Amino acid sequence: MPKARNIAIYGKGGIGKSTTSSNLSAAFSDLGLKVMQIGCDPKSDSTNNLRGGKSIPSVLDALRSRKRIEIEDIVHDGFNGIKCIEAGGPEPGVGCAGRGIITAIELLKQKNVFEEFKPDIVIYDVLGDVVCGGFSIPIREGVAEQVYTVASSDFMAIYAANNLFKGIRKYANSGGALFSGIIANSMNQPIQKDIINDFAKHTQTTVAGYVPRSLDVTRSELRGQTVIEHAPDSEQAELYRELARSILNNDQKYVPAPLESDDLKVWAESWSDTLLRNRENEEKIKTTENHIVVYPA
Repeated sequence: MPKARNIAIYGKGGIGKSTTSSNLSAAFSDLGLKVMQIGCDPKSDSTNNLRGGKSIPSVLDALRSRKRIEIEDIVHDGFNGIKCIEAGGPEPGVGCAGRGIITAIELLKQKNVFEEFKPDIVIYDVLGDVVCGGFSIPIREGVAEQVYTVASSDFMAIYAANNLFKGIRKYANSGGALFSGIIANSMNQPIQKDIINDFAKHTQTTVAGYVPRSLDVTRSELRGQTVIEHAPDSEQAELYRELARSILNNDQKYVPAPLESDDLKVWAESWSDTLLRNRENEEKIKTTENHIVVYPA
């Protein structure tokens, strides 16, 4: 069978990683591809919006049940036939959260899940606040051929992306996955794009696409759906389709050049100064516009 394209999408918690992953899965499916999404976050909520807001039992849940595990116990149908899997996490206070990824991938291989469903695209949705232990498996073991990160112009999102770049660089020489681009999320102002573009320039990376913040996403997720399903004719839905097409056509795989901690701090402070100057200039313009000049009669 043709080899599936395995893509890992990383990003810090709350950055929109799972929203992006689910909408991309829906977009790939909408383009006629067979898709599988594997949630690698211990919260096990990666695939909720592909299933009407409903959660599914995770691989670790199935293993804890101590019964004989069948494929249907861990692989569930989502929107447009997308196969949904959640790795899951340990019981609270017990074990390593990343262990679920290792266990899940081992079990999926044992059960010949990929041979059974023959997906064209497999998306691994991975928590990217730290790139260690099980969370590094898609990179370290070469499970994914291409890695993307979802990042905004906020410093902590950029900080997490920079750490991801360090992880990719560390494992690159031992067969690890390579980087393919930044998915710039919440891009509603030109200055936000400027910050991401400059970060990409300094780390010798590329930007795969820009995704603005949209109320269509909010409305869709309140219904437990992706934008592709809830608002298929919306501008935001077409944007996700364009991003999906771009990723399909993107064969770039390379090692990033992450900034060292001190260099990242200097870079961030320079942008802080730029933002302050821009705000002062805007205030001056507003003051000038609101100033009324009265000429003598």
